[in-house]
Amino acid sequence: MKKFVVLIAVVLLAGAALAQTSLPSGTALKMKLETTLATFSNQAGDPFQARITEPVVVDGKTVIPVGTTVQGRVTKTTEPRRVAGKPTIALFPEALVLPNGERFMLNATLVDTNRRRGTDVNNEGQFKGAGHDGKDLTEIGMGTGGGMLIGGLAGGGKGLLIGGAIGAGATVTHWLSKHRAATLPAGTELVMELSRPMEMNPSPGQ
Repeated sequence: MKKFVVLIAVVLLAGAALAQTSLPSGTALKMKLETTLATFSNQAGDPFQARITEPVVVDGKTVIPVGTTVQGRVTKTTEPRRVAGKPTIALFPEALVLPNGERFMLNATLVDTNRRRGTDVNNEGQFKGAGHDGKDLTEIGMGTGGGMLIGGLAGGGKGLLIGGAIGAGATVTHWLSKHRAATLPAGTELVMELSRPMEMNPSPGQ
């Protein structure tokens, strides 16, 4: 009797394994963010959630349907105030939850968003907000030039140097005090790619 039960269990396990579909590394998951994330309001450990917007189909079978939930957490937020550097948000997806409640561990990396205007995603999967731009550099130049003009009128050649330093310092202080935040509003389209193969079950009837 015991041998018969073991045999049945082996057959069932083999059938389940055959029914599973393996998604290869690099499979793209397109989703829409449901949680607003920003460098000035979030920190490492904060949760986020997104929803799959395009089904993942293998051999004509849907393995990840539209509406599947992606859950994860923020692992890093930075908002540098230096001349160099961009504000950063790093995301770590942890789980894929199908509409039927099935839950799978997710290993994926952010590769793209629909956010533009100087933003990008680096090769570590971190979202980079816009840094200081040409307008800021022009502002620095105008501040320096204005300081030199005022200093020159007041004290001649030596005043030009002093005035330039004062003008530049004041403008840099103003420039670096500005927020250069990275923001991913709810509704942002994200593209993630699987970092390793993933075993999934095709949806019934698909």
